[in-house]
Amino acid sequence: MAGNAATIIELDRQRMTAMAEKDIATLDRIIADDLIYCHSSARLDTKKSLIGAMESGATVYTSVVPSDVVAQDLGDTVVLTGVAAISVNAGGNPNSFRVRFVDVYANQGGQ
Repeated sequence: MAGNAATIIELDRQRMTAMAEKDIATLDRIIADDLIYCHSSARLDTKKSLIGAMESGATVYTSVVPSDVVAQDLGDTVVLTGVAAISVNAGGNPNSFRVRFVDVYANQGGQ
């Protein structure tokens, strides 16, 4: 992945857009099977539970917009940090907030 910082920033933007558009096929392609997703509430999701909540309508992201994204290219791994403005309806409760995030992308078998 060396030299791929800009590509990974774009890939993460695609992931965030896919969350807001409920694009399950894109999420399934981008997200690793061993995902650990830590929400701002400290709740953890796996790939299956994160996508499942979106499919069932329990969690509906209406907007996920990144900013101030910085990439650290570590060879086979790229670490992203930044800010995201998120609008979501979780359990029937709408909420909008900003979070600081850390995302880790690793090359696994060429993916």
